[in-house]
Amino acid sequence: MSATIDHPLPQHELLAAPTTRLTLKATGTTRGLLDGAWWPRSRDLLRELPALFDMRAPLWGRITRIAVNPQHWPVLPRKVPVNGHVVKVGWFKAAQDPHKILLLSYSVGRWDLLVIPPDTGTAAVARLMAAATDGTGPQLTASALMAAEEARHGDSAADRAQDPEETWEYEGGASSTHTAVPAQPCRLVVGM
Repeated sequence: MSATIDHPLPQHELLAAPTTRLTLKATGTTRGLLDGAWWPRSRDLLRELPALFDMRAPLWGRITRIAVNPQHWPVLPRKVPVNGHVVKVGWFKAAQDPHKILLLSYSVGRWDLLVIPPDTGTAAVARLMAAATDGTGPQLTASALMAAEEARHGDSAADRAQDPEETWEYEGGASSTHTAVPAQPCRLVVGM
């Protein structure tokens, strides 16, 4: 059986730039409460951690442990295989900010990253990434940055409950189009 198409298919001239998923403070910037921001595609650590480590800066060394708060991660594995080694996962309800991930390297040190919820709009992502890497503004915790974003711009994707269809979409069930997030030239910005 054959099909006949009586109108031409649309031609796409340019593809959108890859979406920014990680920003870090510029080298030489004073350390604060956060070292950058990460925007994972889902809440699946087994899927997201290898992608995060694939795009990390060489200066991170070998990450051997991470710590998260289980509030926003539905499944918490004890270990995640990443590039031929195992990263141990720790979780702490009271001591760990629910909007932050802590990355530990024995040889280099630690990085505290704001975790931006996967279903956050690109405008909010751009604002949160800029705030997390701003070395001149007030030092805020990850949860304080999320609360400030909600107070200034409304709906917080981080704390609202998702319906099952929305969860399926953001956990990787369907492909979606992504637009680029504007990046600051003085920061390390990595796309995935």
